[in-house]
Amino acid sequence: MSRTEALADGFPDLSGHEVARQPHWGRWLAAAVIVVIFVAIGRAFAKGQIEWSYVERFITAPVILRGIVNTMVMAIAAMALGIVLGVVVAIMRLSPNPVLRSVAAGYTWLFRGTPLILQLLLWFNLALVFPTIGIPGLWSARAVDVMTPFLAALLGLGINQGAYTSEVMRAGLLSVDIGQYEAAQAIGMGRLQALRRIILPQAMRVVIPPLGNEFIGLVKATSLASVIQYPEVLHSAENIYYANSRVIELLIVAGLWYLLVVSILTPLQMLLERRFARGIARGGR
Repeated sequence: MSRTEALADGFPDLSGHEVARQPHWGRWLAAAVIVVIFVAIGRAFAKGQIEWSYVERFITAPVILRGIVNTMVMAIAAMALGIVLGVVVAIMRLSPNPVLRSVAAGYTWLFRGTPLILQLLLWFNLALVFPTIGIPGLWSARAVDVMTPFLAALLGLGINQGAYTSEVMRAGLLSVDIGQYEAAQAIGMGRLQALRRIILPQAMRVVIPPLGNEFIGLVKATSLASVIQYPEVLHSAENIYYANSRVIELLIVAGLWYLLVVSILTPLQMLLERRFARGIARGGR
Protein backbone atom coordinates (compact mmCIF):
# COMPACT_ATOMS: atom_id res chain seq x y z
CA MET A 1 0.00 0.00 0.00
CA SER A 2 1.50 3.35 -1.09
CA ARG A 3 1.73 6.39 1.30
CA THR A 4 -0.76 8.34 -0.83
CA GLU A 5 -3.25 5.53 -0.56
CA ALA A 6 -2.78 5.49 3.24
CA LEU A 7 -3.94 9.13 3.60
CA ALA A 8 -7.59 9.75 4.32
CA ASP A 9 -9.64 11.49 1.68
CA GLY A 10 -9.41 15.29 1.80
CA PHE A 11 -6.08 15.45 3.71
CA PRO A 12 -2.89 16.57 1.86
CA ASP A 13 0.40 14.70 2.17
CA LEU A 14 2.65 16.78 4.50
CA SER A 15 5.50 14.28 4.73
CA GLY A 16 7.75 16.38 2.51
CA HIS A 17 7.47 19.51 4.62
CA GLU A 18 10.21 20.51 7.06
CA VAL A 19 9.22 20.40 10.72
CA ALA A 20 9.41 23.93 12.13
CA ARG A 21 11.36 24.39 15.35
CA GLN A 22 9.49 25.71 18.33
CA PRO A 23 11.17 29.01 19.30
CA HIS A 24 11.02 28.58 23.16
CA TRP A 25 11.05 32.32 23.72
CA GLY A 26 10.54 31.80 27.46
CA ARG A 27 13.79 29.86 27.78
CA TRP A 28 15.78 32.49 25.90
CA LEU A 29 14.24 35.26 27.97
CA ALA A 30 14.99 33.45 31.25
CA ALA A 31 18.59 32.79 30.16
CA ALA A 32 19.04 36.46 29.18
CA VAL A 33 17.67 37.64 32.53
CA ILE A 34 19.97 35.29 34.43
CA VAL A 35 23.02 36.42 32.43
CA VAL A 36 22.15 40.08 33.07
CA ILE A 37 21.79 39.41 36.80
CA PHE A 38 25.15 37.61 36.97
CA VAL A 39 26.86 40.38 34.99
CA ALA A 40 25.33 43.00 37.31
CA ILE A 41 26.50 41.11 40.41
CA GLY A 42 29.98 40.63 38.95
CA ARG A 43 30.18 44.33 37.98
CA ALA A 44 29.06 45.34 41.47
CA PHE A 45 31.82 43.28 43.07
CA ALA A 46 34.38 44.57 40.52
CA LYS A 47 33.41 48.23 41.04
CA GLY A 48 32.67 47.97 44.76
CA GLN A 49 34.98 49.08 47.50
CA ILE A 50 36.69 45.72 47.78
CA GLU A 51 40.43 45.46 48.10
CA TRP A 52 41.03 42.00 46.65
CA SER A 53 44.62 42.14 47.80
CA TYR A 54 43.32 41.80 51.37
CA VAL A 55 41.42 38.64 50.39
CA GLU A 56 44.61 37.18 48.96
CA ARG A 57 46.56 38.29 52.01
CA PHE A 58 44.24 36.85 54.67
CA ILE A 59 43.00 33.70 52.92
CA THR A 60 45.93 31.76 54.39
CA ALA A 61 46.52 33.89 57.49
CA PRO A 62 47.42 31.71 60.50
CA VAL A 63 44.46 32.93 62.54
CA ILE A 64 42.06 32.06 59.70
CA LEU A 65 43.63 28.61 59.32
CA ARG A 66 43.30 28.02 63.06
CA GLY A 67 39.69 29.10 62.72
CA ILE A 68 38.96 26.56 60.01
CA VAL A 69 40.64 23.84 62.10
CA ASN A 70 38.47 24.82 65.08
CA THR A 71 35.43 24.79 62.80
CA MET A 72 36.11 21.23 61.67
CA VAL A 73 36.96 20.03 65.19
CA MET A 74 33.69 21.46 66.49
CA ALA A 75 31.65 20.09 63.56
CA ILE A 76 33.07 16.57 63.95
CA ALA A 77 32.72 16.54 67.75
CA ALA A 78 29.17 17.93 67.65
CA MET A 79 28.18 15.47 64.92
CA ALA A 80 29.59 12.55 66.95
CA LEU A 81 27.60 13.70 69.99
CA GLY A 82 24.54 14.21 67.80
CA ILE A 83 24.78 10.70 66.31
CA VAL A 84 25.11 9.07 69.75
CA LEU A 85 22.14 11.03 71.06
CA GLY A 86 20.21 10.46 67.86
CA VAL A 87 20.62 6.67 67.99
CA VAL A 88 19.63 6.52 71.67
CA VAL A 89 16.61 8.78 71.20
CA ALA A 90 15.48 6.93 68.07
CA ILE A 91 15.58 3.61 69.94
CA MET A 92 13.68 5.23 72.81
CA ARG A 93 11.04 6.51 70.36
CA LEU A 94 10.51 2.95 69.07
CA SER A 95 10.46 1.40 72.53
CA PRO A 96 7.22 -0.15 73.85
CA ASN A 97 7.87 1.73 77.12
CA PRO A 98 5.57 4.83 77.13
CA VAL A 99 7.87 6.75 79.50
CA LEU A 100 10.87 6.36 77.20
CA ARG A 101 8.76 7.28 74.17
CA SER A 102 7.46 10.41 75.90
CA VAL A 103 10.92 11.54 77.05
CA ALA A 104 12.34 11.01 73.56
CA ALA A 105 9.45 12.87 71.92
CA GLY A 106 9.83 15.74 74.42
CA TYR A 107 13.56 16.01 73.73
CA THR A 108 12.98 16.17 69.98
CA TRP A 109 10.16 18.71 70.39
CA LEU A 110 12.20 20.98 72.67
CA PHE A 111 15.44 21.14 70.72
CA ARG A 112 13.86 21.26 67.27
CA GLY A 113 11.39 23.88 68.39
CA THR A 114 13.86 26.51 69.63
CA PRO A 115 16.44 28.43 67.57
CA LEU A 116 19.97 27.08 67.67
CA ILE A 117 21.46 30.46 68.52
CA LEU A 118 19.13 30.67 71.54
CA GLN A 119 20.33 27.27 72.75
CA LEU A 120 23.96 28.34 72.37
CA LEU A 121 23.35 31.47 74.43
CA LEU A 122 21.53 29.46 77.11
CA TRP A 123 24.40 26.99 77.45
CA PHE A 124 26.97 29.79 77.54
CA ASN A 125 25.03 31.61 80.28
CA LEU A 126 24.21 28.48 82.27
CA ALA A 127 25.98 29.97 85.30
CA LEU A 128 23.07 32.37 85.75
CA VAL A 129 20.83 29.38 86.56
CA PHE A 130 23.35 26.98 88.09
CA PRO A 131 26.20 28.92 89.77
CA THR A 132 27.99 25.68 90.59
CA ILE A 133 27.82 22.31 88.86
CA GLY A 134 29.25 18.92 89.81
CA ILE A 135 28.57 15.71 91.72
CA PRO A 136 27.44 16.31 95.32
CA GLY A 137 30.11 15.18 97.77
CA LEU A 138 32.65 14.35 95.07
CA TRP A 139 33.33 17.33 92.87
CA SER A 140 31.96 20.77 92.15
CA ALA A 141 33.11 23.86 90.27
CA ARG A 142 31.83 27.24 89.25
CA ALA A 143 29.73 26.91 86.12
CA VAL A 144 31.30 30.03 84.65
CA ASP A 145 34.69 28.28 84.76
CA VAL A 146 33.42 24.99 83.34
CA MET A 147 31.17 26.34 80.60
CA THR A 148 33.87 27.54 78.21
CA PRO A 149 32.98 28.69 74.69
CA PHE A 150 34.12 25.28 73.38
CA LEU A 151 31.97 23.28 75.80
CA ALA A 152 28.95 25.56 75.35
CA ALA A 153 29.23 25.32 71.57
CA LEU A 154 29.70 21.54 71.72
CA LEU A 155 26.64 21.04 73.93
CA GLY A 156 24.52 23.49 71.96
CA LEU A 157 25.39 22.15 68.53
CA GLY A 158 25.61 18.47 69.53
CA ILE A 159 22.37 18.28 71.50
CA ASN A 160 20.50 20.24 68.85
CA GLN A 161 21.92 17.97 66.17
CA GLY A 162 20.86 14.94 68.20
CA ALA A 163 17.22 15.99 67.91
CA TYR A 164 17.39 16.08 64.11
CA THR A 165 19.55 12.97 63.86
CA SER A 166 17.08 11.01 65.99
CA GLU A 167 14.40 11.52 63.34
CA VAL A 168 16.81 10.43 60.60
CA MET A 169 17.77 7.34 62.58
CA ARG A 170 14.15 6.54 63.37
CA ALA A 171 13.27 6.68 59.67
CA GLY A 172 16.20 4.36 58.94
CA LEU A 173 15.16 1.85 61.61
CA LEU A 174 11.58 1.85 60.37
CA SER A 175 12.77 1.18 56.81
CA VAL A 176 14.11 -2.24 57.85
CA ASP A 177 11.58 -4.98 57.29
CA ILE A 178 9.93 -6.30 60.44
CA GLY A 179 10.94 -9.79 59.34
CA GLN A 180 14.57 -8.91 60.11
CA TYR A 181 13.64 -8.26 63.76
CA GLU A 182 11.74 -11.54 63.92
CA ALA A 183 14.61 -13.46 62.29
CA ALA A 184 17.06 -12.02 64.84
CA GLN A 185 14.80 -13.09 67.70
CA ALA A 186 14.39 -16.53 66.15
CA ILE A 187 18.13 -17.17 66.31
CA GLY A 188 18.27 -16.05 69.94
CA MET A 189 19.54 -12.47 69.61
CA GLY A 190 18.56 -9.89 72.18
CA ARG A 191 17.07 -6.54 71.17
CA LEU A 192 20.32 -4.57 71.44
CA GLN A 193 22.38 -7.27 69.77
CA ALA A 194 19.91 -7.44 66.88
CA LEU A 195 20.03 -3.67 66.52
CA ARG A 196 23.81 -3.59 66.50
CA ARG A 197 24.47 -6.56 64.23
CA ILE A 198 21.47 -6.72 61.88
CA ILE A 199 19.17 -3.71 61.95
CA LEU A 200 21.57 -0.75 62.13
CA PRO A 201 23.82 -1.95 59.24
CA GLN A 202 20.74 -2.19 57.00
CA ALA A 203 19.35 1.13 58.22
CA MET A 204 22.59 2.91 57.33
CA ARG A 205 21.66 2.77 53.63
CA VAL A 206 18.71 5.04 54.35
CA VAL A 207 20.45 7.06 57.04
CA ILE A 208 23.69 8.06 55.30
CA PRO A 209 22.33 10.51 52.64
CA PRO A 210 20.37 12.75 55.05
CA LEU A 211 23.09 12.38 57.68
CA GLY A 212 25.65 13.66 55.17
CA ASN A 213 23.47 16.68 54.49
CA GLU A 214 23.10 17.24 58.24
CA PHE A 215 26.88 17.24 58.66
CA ILE A 216 27.37 19.78 55.87
CA GLY A 217 24.70 21.92 57.49
CA LEU A 218 26.42 21.55 60.84
CA VAL A 219 29.74 22.77 59.42
CA LYS A 220 28.01 25.99 58.41
CA ALA A 221 26.03 26.16 61.66
CA THR A 222 29.27 26.33 63.64
CA SER A 223 29.44 29.97 62.51
CA LEU A 224 26.69 30.66 65.07
CA ALA A 225 29.20 29.77 67.79
CA SER A 226 30.92 33.08 67.04
CA VAL A 227 28.26 34.78 69.22
CA ILE A 228 29.68 32.98 72.27
CA GLN A 229 33.28 33.76 71.32
CA TYR A 230 34.23 30.31 70.04
CA PRO A 231 37.18 30.96 67.69
CA GLU A 232 35.87 29.29 64.54
CA VAL A 233 36.61 30.75 61.10
CA LEU A 234 33.89 33.43 61.08
CA HIS A 235 34.87 34.62 64.56
CA SER A 236 38.50 34.81 63.43
CA ALA A 237 37.47 36.87 60.40
CA GLU A 238 35.42 39.17 62.64
CA ASN A 239 38.38 39.76 64.94
CA ILE A 240 40.50 40.80 61.97
CA TYR A 241 37.98 43.18 60.41
CA TYR A 242 37.30 44.78 63.80
CA ALA A 243 40.97 45.80 63.67
CA ASN A 244 41.40 46.80 59.99
CA SER A 245 37.77 47.63 58.97
CA ARG A 246 38.02 45.36 55.89
CA VAL A 247 34.62 43.81 56.51
CA ILE A 248 33.68 42.57 53.04
CA GLU A 249 37.16 41.27 52.32
CA LEU A 250 37.24 39.15 55.49
CA LEU A 251 33.68 37.92 54.97
CA ILE A 252 34.70 36.82 51.46
CA VAL A 253 37.67 34.97 53.00
CA ALA A 254 35.37 33.14 55.44
CA GLY A 255 32.89 32.38 52.66
CA LEU A 256 35.57 30.93 50.41
CA TRP A 257 36.72 28.61 53.19
CA TYR A 258 33.19 27.38 53.84
CA LEU A 259 32.74 26.73 50.11
CA LEU A 260 36.02 24.82 49.97
CA VAL A 261 35.10 22.63 52.93
CA VAL A 262 31.64 21.86 51.54
CA SER A 263 33.16 21.15 48.10
CA ILE A 264 35.45 18.55 49.70
CA LEU A 265 32.72 16.99 51.85
CA THR A 266 30.18 16.61 49.03
CA PRO A 267 32.08 13.98 46.97
CA LEU A 268 33.06 12.20 50.20
CA GLN A 269 29.38 11.96 51.07
CA MET A 270 28.64 10.50 47.62
CA LEU A 271 31.37 7.87 48.06
CA LEU A 272 29.95 6.93 51.46
CA GLU A 273 26.42 6.67 50.04
CA ARG A 274 27.69 4.46 47.23
CA ARG A 275 29.47 2.19 49.68
CA PHE A 276 26.40 1.61 51.84
CA ALA A 277 24.19 1.18 48.75
CA ARG A 278 26.23 -1.77 47.47
CA GLY A 279 24.08 -4.67 46.38
CA ILE A 280 20.95 -2.64 45.73
CA ALA A 281 22.17 -0.15 43.10
CA ARG A 282 20.22 -0.33 39.88
CA GLY A 283 21.50 -0.17 36.33
CA GLY A 284 25.05 -0.83 37.39
CA ARG A 285 25.34 2.52 39.20
